[in-house]
Amino acid sequence: MRAAIVVTTYNHAHFLGQALESIANQTRAPDEVVVVDDGSQDDPASVTARFPFARLVRTENRGLAAARNTGLANVTADAVAFLDADDILYPGGLQAGLTALASNPGAGLVHGAFCYLDADLGSPSAPRLRRTGPAARQILLRENAIRMHGAVMYDREKLTDIGGFDETLPLVEDYDAYLRMAARYPLASHGGVVAGYRRHAGGLSANARAMFDWTRTVHRRHEPDRAEALLHQAWLDGEQHWLSAFSELAWTGRPDMEGRNVWSDRKRLMRIAPRLTPPAALRALAIRLLPAPVADWLRQIRRGPVEPPTGEVDLGDLGRIAPISADFGFARGTPVDRLYIERFLERERAAISGRVLELGDPGYSERFGKGITRQDVLSLDDGPGVTLTGDLGTPGTLPDQAFDCAIVTQMLQMVFDVGSAVRELHASLSSGGALLATLPGITPVRPEANEGWYWSFTGSAAKRLFGNVFGPDQVEVEVFGNAFSATCFLQGIAQEDIGPGWLDPVDPAYPVIVAVKAVKA
Repeated sequence: MRAAIVVTTYNHAHFLGQALESIANQTRAPDEVVVVDDGSQDDPASVTARFPFARLVRTENRGLAAARNTGLANVTADAVAFLDADDILYPGGLQAGLTALASNPGAGLVHGAFCYLDADLGSPSAPRLRRTGPAARQILLRENAIRMHGAVMYDREKLTDIGGFDETLPLVEDYDAYLRMAARYPLASHGGVVAGYRRHAGGLSANARAMFDWTRTVHRRHEPDRAEALLHQAWLDGEQHWLSAFSELAWTGRPDMEGRNVWSDRKRLMRIAPRLTPPAALRALAIRLLPAPVADWLRQIRRGPVEPPTGEVDLGDLGRIAPISADFGFARGTPVDRLYIERFLERERAAISGRVLELGDPGYSERFGKGITRQDVLSLDDGPGVTLTGDLGTPGTLPDQAFDCAIVTQMLQMVFDVGSAVRELHASLSSGGALLATLPGITPVRPEANEGWYWSFTGSAAKRLFGNVFGPDQVEVEVFGNAFSATCFLQGIAQEDIGPGWLDPVDPAYPVIVAVKAVKA
């Protein structure tokens, strides 16, 4: 995927070099870099000339939205990011955006985290990220969750399709673009820290009154039809959010707002939002005067309840269409289902003795067996260590009454006539012999096995399937898994990513592994 970066500048040549330097330091170099000079009165050309990878495009001063559209028209890459001259990209920012776009086919844009910086690019804040994902439009109607435009990467064709940026808007044209994109295409977020947002007195966002007015203008432009109840309620919540947010900002202020006529803003907001402004003023005063732990507690109250409202669930790195890993988690470490399979076999290791059959390879027999006198391995094809070949679903594949134990892990889903396979295994066991089987419940389907992967199982299905052959009293069924472990397994998240703590609890409603011990009477 080819990537472009558009840098817009208006009288910010003194910042531009740092922005271009941050692009030069990317771990993945962009394929195109265009600097758009929006009619500056300083000299961005001399700065741009120091960076051979960047191409300068000059225009008359028409505003930020027009400058971005000019940049968009001058690139051909599949993906495009926009950086203001007074901001910077972190070294892995471009790669993080490209990876997220590739992981979310069809997404109109992806966005990551950013840090606030002071005028000298120092004092970085903690990374800021408000996730969007499947409910992006609802979330954006409540607030501008993305916040920093430099943390966004667009699918260029989709941005062009929605008309680019609205040149009638002198501010918050990015928020307008997000809302238009979310109405037509999916959005996704990722955890990479993409950009640094420089706060300084000359920044556009430092003008709180103008930001407030234009934000409300854009927000009201996107009011959904009342028939779309969830969306319209989100929009109503957004109306209150913006009044509350700017009331809070007018009283708490920011370093980059020093010198502004904040008292004018405060009086105006008291007229517009008389119920919201006094609490904001009191809260700001309390946070300034109270000890830090109490101030943090007040901020926590401000954030609201622990359980998120509908459409506000933070999906984190799971807010993506493609899984994190497409091979059950082997590429990252040990798949989640192995924890359950191995716990089951560890507990039943006393049964793994005498003449033992295992399907595929003897790995689990060697690991958990004790007193094995003969080891057999069944496979469809001949190979090292294989003693029997054939299809488990075909009668006569196994010798009758031959085995003291049979280990069948994650195989029966590959047999279409699974009832016949259970009967074949039953016939192959000696009297008192044990079948130790594990079956997939909630699971990805191995891509190369799509044509031969037939089943997933529940505990009830396993109890009936094996009970019909061995007898109900001869079968013990155990289910392993919970909602968290099922989610991790579907995403290919490995045990090493998360540790066992959250994998231990069992919720039968989310069977990742169904384990069966069936003894021949």
